[in-house]
Amino acid sequence: MATLLIADDHPLFREALRGAVARVLPGATLHEADNVDKLYALVESEPDADLLLLDLNMPGAHGFSALVHLRAQHPELPVVVVSAREEPAVMRRALDHGAMGFIPKSVDSATLGLALTQVLEGDRWAPPAAHAAPAAGADEHDAAQRVADLTPQQFRVLQMLGEGLLNKQIAYELGVSEATIKAHMTAILRKLGANNRTQAVLIAGKLALEPGVVAPQPDEGD
Repeated sequence: MATLLIADDHPLFREALRGAVARVLPGATLHEADNVDKLYALVESEPDADLLLLDLNMPGAHGFSALVHLRAQHPELPVVVVSAREEPAVMRRALDHGAMGFIPKSVDSATLGLALTQVLEGDRWAPPAAHAAPAAGADEHDAAQRVADLTPQQFRVLQMLGEGLLNKQIAYELGVSEATIKAHMTAILRKLGANNRTQAVLIAGKLALEPGVVAPQPDEGD
C-alpha cells in the first residue's frame, strides 16, 4: 500500500485531503506535517514514502524554496504541490522546479484521484493551463541551483534570514552558538555567490511566489 506525506498548515484541509485520499487510495498510510521543520523531520523518518503532497504557503516555506530544497535532498521522493494558488504561471514554475504534479485545491475528488494515480504510476499531472504558461526564467533556475546546493541547516538559516532575523535570533531558534551561525552565513554567501545578507535574500527571493518582495536585512558586517 502507498505511503503518502501531507504537508499543509490548515487542519480542516488536511482532514479533507485525508478523506479524499482514503476514497481514491483505500489502505494508504498517511503522515502529516503542519510546518516546514516538521516536514523535514517527517521526510527523514519516512524514507520509503511514495509521495509528498506539499502546500506552498506553510510556515517556514517561502515560495518554491522548500520544493527546491526537498528535491535536492530527496530526489527519490515525488512531490505534488497542492495549492490554492491556481495561476498558470505558479503551476508552471512548480513543475519547472521539480514537482511531479500540481493539484489546485478547488478540484473535485475524481480529479484528485486521477492526479494521484497518474503520479504514483510515474507520470506527471497538472491542469492544461500549467503546460501552456511560460517557463521559469533563467535567473530563477540559476537561483534554484544555488539554493539546492545548501545543506539542510544552511537552508534553515537562509529561510530565517529571509524573515529578517539577526544572527543571534537565528542561533537561539536553532539552539546553536552565534559563531556557528556566522560560519553558516559565510558558507551560504559563498554557495549563493552573494556578497552580503541582502544579496543572499534577493537571490533566494527569486523563488518567491511574488518575486521582488524582500524583508529588510540588518547589517551585521557580512
